Amino acid sequence: MSYGPKPWLQRHWDVRAATNFTLGGTGAGLLVATALATVAAPGWKPALAVGLALIAAGLGAVWLEIGRKLRAVHVFFNPWTSWMTRESFAALVVFALGALALALGHPSIAQADGIAALFFVYCQGRILHASKGIPAWRTAGITPLIMATGLAEGSGLYMLLTAGGGETRAPLLLFVLAIVARAFAWRGYRANLGKGAPLRALEPSAKWLLNVGTLAPLVVLLLGYFVAPQFAPAAVMLAAAAALVTGWHFKFTLVTRAAFNQGFALPRLPVRGGR
Repeated sequence: MSYGPKPWLQRHWDVRAATNFTLGGTGAGLLVATALATVAAPGWKPALAVGLALIAAGLGAVWLEIGRKLRAVHVFFNPWTSWMTRESFAALVVFALGALALALGHPSIAQADGIAALFFVYCQGRILHASKGIPAWRTAGITPLIMATGLAEGSGLYMLLTAGGGETRAPLLLFVLAIVARAFAWRGYRANLGKGAPLRALEPSAKWLLNVGTLAPLVVLLLGYFVAPQFAPAAVMLAAAAALVTGWHFKFTLVTRAAFNQGFALPRLPVRGGR
């Protein structure tokens, strides 16, 4: 790799880091949707278990990036300044509450787990925002975008796992609000990002996010509920799949293909003197 004043694409966080933001965000969103569903849906345990597994898989992918695997414990040593440390502690709380909810079967514990999961995905957004050398990550609005994307993906996955939402409409309402919030979050983030290589890398996936992952699901849901109610469950699942896949594609692009370094300026260049 050659370095110079022009921005270059970072290589330290690869597809394994992107997997953490993708699966971890989706798993956290699924736990939030499950927390909302526990009030009326008795079969919430499988969804909660899948959410925990997704977060564990995402963190495991990050662990694979570490050269010395046993050094992973060092992530717990800096809670006052590191959002990675806070994410790790949030994950411990998520796993502890999730395991307790599965063992005891109390919906109130699952709801507490949903709150912890919401903080987990918030930490993920703050991790990116703290990466000051990457304009696409440090830009104002990245945290709401990451949170809205995780909630949209997770609530969409809940629809797929329950074949259309099951016995309660709360996760479906969360899904609709999340995909709309995700679209507005992208607009605000894009306005702050400005023109350049990161925006050029993000725009194709963002178009899919807005058109296929937001507009199309809303149209499908409206048709399914008000034009052909007999197809409503299928419409919900189709909308959920579109929002989930486009969200994953966008986050993979954000971490692996739009993460250009800032580069550096050379206000003065050395000049070899001569006689």
